[in-house]
Amino acid sequence: MDIIKKREEKVKLGEIDNYGTDFLGLLLQAYHDVDENRRILVEDLIDECKTFYIVGQEPINSLLSWTVLLLAIHTDWQEKAREEVIELFGHQNPHPDDLSKLNIVTMIINEALRLYPPAVGFPRKCDSEVRLGKFILPANIHLFISNLVAHHDPGIWGDDADLFNPERFSGGVAKATSNNVAAYFPFGFGPRTCVGFNFVTMGAKIVLMMILQRYRFSLSPAYVHSPAVHFVLYPQHGIQVILHSLKSEEGPS
Repeated sequence: MDIIKKREEKVKLGEIDNYGTDFLGLLLQAYHDVDENRRILVEDLIDECKTFYIVGQEPINSLLSWTVLLLAIHTDWQEKAREEVIELFGHQNPHPDDLSKLNIVTMIINEALRLYPPAVGFPRKCDSEVRLGKFILPANIHLFISNLVAHHDPGIWGDDADLFNPERFSGGVAKATSNNVAAYFPFGFGPRTCVGFNFVTMGAKIVLMMILQRYRFSLSPAYVHSPAVHFVLYPQHGIQVILHSLKSEEGPS
């Protein structure tokens, strides 16, 4: 509410027009709409802000945590990713428009999402009777669709389904799943795909690149592997890694 009041005060003082053009500004425009039938409640405004904050924070935290863990264990892939980042960007901060150039980092992110998706399943409800394969699902039945099960199915991914192998995504998602694209859905699938999908993967790539540009990292002996679910899949005891500054390897400058 303090953030909302500050924005409203700026409008009153003439510092900005029409509450601004960012996400909060659009919500405030709807909140103050002259048409009462189109106006949203303050509770709706706050809930929308909470949703975007959570989507912007928790899934990125989850994805980054598991990716760093996997690269701390598989240092060969960590080196491949670092070489790609340095070759493309040197030690400059990346620009979001250039992220499509990252082939190896994208493969690693995809594989991390396969093994440890932020959401481990999606609840759905059948509004009407529908056939699903050989099953007839009655109306009003509730389903829980587990991407964690599909992502670890040897029939789709091969005998190494439980192993970290980014190379499986070298030809894209379709070829990795034997053209069964629906078997890979870390953020859902179809029209109900999470709106934060691109935002989360973009944010994770940028942060990971900046870490790779500055540090080598290895797994700490103190790490205890205990995945848990609380809104997203997260490491219950955190990710303990040992950071080695790349500057120290270069010697005094």
